[in-house]
Amino acid sequence: MDLKQLNAFIAIADLRSFSAAATKTGLSQPTLSRLLKQLETDMGVELVDRYHRPLHLTEAGVFFYDKISAILTEIDTVTSMTQRLSAPSTALNIGFVPSVLYGLLPEVIAKLKQSNPDIEVNLKDISSYQQIEALKTGEIDIGFGRFAHQDPWIQQILLRHERYMVALSKAHALAHIDEQRLIDLANNRLILYHQTHLPISTTTQPINTPISNSTNHIAATDKSSSRHKQSSNEQPSLEPVTEPLLHLFAQYGISPFMTTTVSDLQVALGLVAAGEGITLVPASLKTVRTEQIVYRRLLHENATSPIYLHTLKDFVHPKIPDLLSAIYQVYERRGITYRKQSFTLQR
Repeated sequence: MDLKQLNAFIAIADLRSFSAAATKTGLSQPTLSRLLKQLETDMGVELVDRYHRPLHLTEAGVFFYDKISAILTEIDTVTSMTQRLSAPSTALNIGFVPSVLYGLLPEVIAKLKQSNPDIEVNLKDISSYQQIEALKTGEIDIGFGRFAHQDPWIQQILLRHERYMVALSKAHALAHIDEQRLIDLANNRLILYHQTHLPISTTTQPINTPISNSTNHIAATDKSSSRHKQSSNEQPSLEPVTEPLLHLFAQYGISPFMTTTVSDLQVALGLVAAGEGITLVPASLKTVRTEQIVYRRLLHENATSPIYLHTLKDFVHPKIPDLLSAIYQVYERRGITYRKQSFTLQR
């Protein structure tokens, strides 16, 4: 058994076709067939049922695929990190979620370049979830995200909590109220935009009160909508609420009257500006579309969105300490409370 055989099997299993796998790998179909046959002979197990089109994995093949694909991903990660250790990049590649860019990130980068005039910084708009894989592949060296991650390859520090604010159109009936309560917002359409959800853990609580009236979920890629009504004697859902905004409402036993799910934050704010609903955004976005939208403070102290910084455990880019220093200098200048932390090699 060798890597060529394993990679051939993975390609065939992914695409369920020798011809498609040949195109992907650049190998001929006879070569792929030979490698697969050698693997099956070495193991004494049939992995692929060749008599179906598209090809099917046998029960043993499904089990082997699930286990070996994770191992191969780990090998790729180790290989990538080894290459970076031997020849570190001089550039600092930073991943970020869009809401961070509207906050202090530009000021932080300016401070970093001021103290490191020769540094090359590359910024990449990438979701919190995708940043974890991007760190492993070397696409980015560090990421600013909004969610905690549990991954054996990643270390993470909490930079600070940012207050959520309510975004409403200027014509909204509640627009004149400076401080808002979630219960007063529940009868509005809540626009959801997070692409990453909270992990299912002790931090995610089930909704313990019935959903009021109806919930309307509209995917960004699907213009159709459906409405689901819950009768008064129906049992409340015990499923954990992992969508961040819905989770915040659920902590107070509240479920919005109606929700719409869109692809990103800008689309959500566009709908708010058009009077199609409300949403909650980190306070750093309160300068966006101010000709159409007002941003009002939430009274709830726990209505916050965290900002995390994450990188690899086994490889810390040499410029990351300078980046952290720039972050804390900006926080001090802005009067933002923080707890000083640092990344360490964890080998």
